[in-house]
Amino acid sequence: MENLYSLMAFILLSAIVLGSALLVVTLNNLVHSVLWLIVTFIGIAGVFLLLNADFVAAVQVLVYAGAVCIMVAFGVMLIQRTNMEESNPVNGRFKIAAPIVGALFILIGVFAAKAKWLMAGTEVPSNTVQALAPILLTDFVIPFEVAAVLLTVALTGALVLVKEVRANGDRS
Repeated sequence: MENLYSLMAFILLSAIVLGSALLVVTLNNLVHSVLWLIVTFIGIAGVFLLLNADFVAAVQVLVYAGAVCIMVAFGVMLIQRTNMEESNPVNGRFKIAAPIVGALFILIGVFAAKAKWLMAGTEVPSNTVQALAPILLTDFVIPFEVAAVLLTVALTGALVLVKEVRANGDRS
């Protein structure tokens, strides 16, 4: 019975993630797109919780749903467009891309349904932080540090741009 509840929760979270991700790329208002992006990231954190990856789920909510989405929202607000309702117009490429993506989605689904999935013989560790920390700080220390430097540079660049706009007195 527990597997049935897990399957139902996974299907519900998958529907939420896919629906909100679709709204992120199709809505005309950028502010609404950012709000749906937060819903997408929280749904992905829910999937991580189903996989017993508590730490990764917490990082997903704090870093992506919190910091990244807030930074995107500040970026949208700093642009200060005249009419926010038409800030993300839909062009003719959507009509071409939608059937292609739909066909690709169906094709991947058919191949996934026909594939023989093997169950892993290893047991999931009860404490994911204990398993993640040595890997993150030994094998993946360079990408970890590069990501930290990249985020620092992006935040510094955003602050420099805001300071230049205020120094020039230009609000447009």
